[in-house]
Amino acid sequence: MKIKKILTSVILLFSVFFSYCGGSSSLKENKILSESENLNHYLDRVYDEYIDRHPEYQTYLGIKKDYGKWDDISPEAANIELEHAKIQLKWLEDSVNIKYLDSQALLSYHLFEKKLNNQIEDHKYRLYNYPINQMSGMQSRIPAFLINMHKIISKKDALDYVERINGIRPLFDQLILNLKERQFAGIIAPNFIYDHVLNDSRNVISGHPFSGKDTCAIFKDFHNKVVKLNLSSTEKMIMLEDCKEALLKSVKPAYKKLIQFVKKLKDEYNEQDGVWRWENGDDFYDNALQRTTTTKMKADEIHQLGLREVKRIHKEMNSIKSAVGFSGTLQEFFKELKENDSFYYPETEKGKQDYISEAENIIEKFKLKLDDLFITKPKADMVVKAVESFREKSAGKAFYQRPAPDGSRPGTYYANTYRMRMMPKYQMEALAYHEGIPGHHMQISIAQELTGLPKFRKYGGYTAYIEGWGLYSEYLPKELGFYSDPYSDFGRLAMELWRSCRLVVDTGIHAKKWTREESIDYYLNNTPNDELDCIKMVERHIVYPSQATAYKIGMNKIIDLKQKAKKVLGERFDIRYFHDAILVNGAVPLNILEKQIDEMIERFKKLKD
Repeated sequence: MKIKKILTSVILLFSVFFSYCGGSSSLKENKILSESENLNHYLDRVYDEYIDRHPEYQTYLGIKKDYGKWDDISPEAANIELEHAKIQLKWLEDSVNIKYLDSQALLSYHLFEKKLNNQIEDHKYRLYNYPINQMSGMQSRIPAFLINMHKIISKKDALDYVERINGIRPLFDQLILNLKERQFAGIIAPNFIYDHVLNDSRNVISGHPFSGKDTCAIFKDFHNKVVKLNLSSTEKMIMLEDCKEALLKSVKPAYKKLIQFVKKLKDEYNEQDGVWRWENGDDFYDNALQRTTTTKMKADEIHQLGLREVKRIHKEMNSIKSAVGFSGTLQEFFKELKENDSFYYPETEKGKQDYISEAENIIEKFKLKLDDLFITKPKADMVVKAVESFREKSAGKAFYQRPAPDGSRPGTYYANTYRMRMMPKYQMEALAYHEGIPGHHMQISIAQELTGLPKFRKYGGYTAYIEGWGLYSEYLPKELGFYSDPYSDFGRLAMELWRSCRLVVDTGIHAKKWTREESIDYYLNNTPNDELDCIKMVERHIVYPSQATAYKIGMNKIIDLKQKAKKVLGERFDIRYFHDAILVNGAVPLNILEKQIDEMIERFKKLKD
């Protein structure tokens, strides 16, 4: 009887113990869930508040809340963003117990914390850029935004379009004040920028209703959108007249004023191109490299990496040159590729359309292989378009525009057909893979379609990750048997060579004081690219310090991680899961990407064991 009582007591004691442990575990799980949800709700709230302050970004995301407005680009607005960053950082420090965050929430915490610290630290460099430039300057970005981003499916949308046109004049007043602020700080653009800006500006205000020739791009766009509305002819006519009036009363004086100011500014241009000429320019460039690459690599290290990569790729190119039966030097082969008309579409409307059509075909063929390479695939559609005529002369050779999250706008691969000599046939495959599928469209669309992540991770980015994936996407099809034409494979190498030269030239200009002419010569002597292509690239380096270094550094990291995974996992390696580990967490710094791949490797190792 006594023994029975003792056993009963022991059982009760253990029951209480396990009940307590279970309850404790449950409490901890609830705490983790609560703390993680609290953080995610806060991150989404401050992101939504940021969107509320940026009408243009709303439009990019398919939101029509402030559809008739432009962003505030005043110095006061920049200071407000700084204060928001400080407040948000303090909230993170005071209100979040990181011990109770799940793995994704913890990653979001550290990413957002780093983002805020970078923003606060970088505020001192907010003037270190060129608001007007040949790449994405406001003189061309604003009309491109109206044409490509502002959809008109209702009368309200049309009225908002006109409101935005009327808002260009005060917007450009802010722009000129910003330029004056930089002028006072000694941040004056090199001479070549001004001719591009002046040309773009004159193009915008050319044609009807500004002159009797042709029709200006903005009015043509508005007209084409409005005529499709289910409205009476009278209503459409009134809207078109309102648009004309807005163009004449807002756009024309805004661009005239900008042209006048730029002409004066041109007289003060600086002959040097690198940021080293600015006060604390070396510190700025070092900081820019860190932000762009998400590494601690210094300028000289990046420069030397570029030289090594150029040498390696030249060796591979020589092998292809020999394989196709060309007996001359690599430079002579480059010359043959530049001068042989068979490698280019003709400079005709048909030739330009044929290029776009073939780019579409290349992407469609690769889509058939997606199931072999990816678990997660984008829902968003993608189209290929030629860069619009009003900006094609100054724009880059190709770029990608993300789709609207609500599906109202597809992702867009823009190909610049202004000069077909800059768009050789043998580079078509690599370029289409980079900008389209499996490149930017895959990565960006998948990121913004992810569920369970805060919005800043779905829509944010790190250049080394994004462009690293793009360049890796040029290489990936090679492993599947694409680039069957040796010239096309040479084109792939030419694209990689181009990105390797960027490491050399970007650091050459901004850290080693190379001139514009020296930089152009480096591209001409080491690549098969057209001279105008080389000029445009150097001009891009000058206005976007460090940006072009991201591609090769990011690609190298992804390839290194894949080789590491293959070596450790052997037959267990599955390319689909590797790509999933890369893509399903959104854009991340390269050191975080490495941790994610290491975690994937450990999971597969355990399965094996």
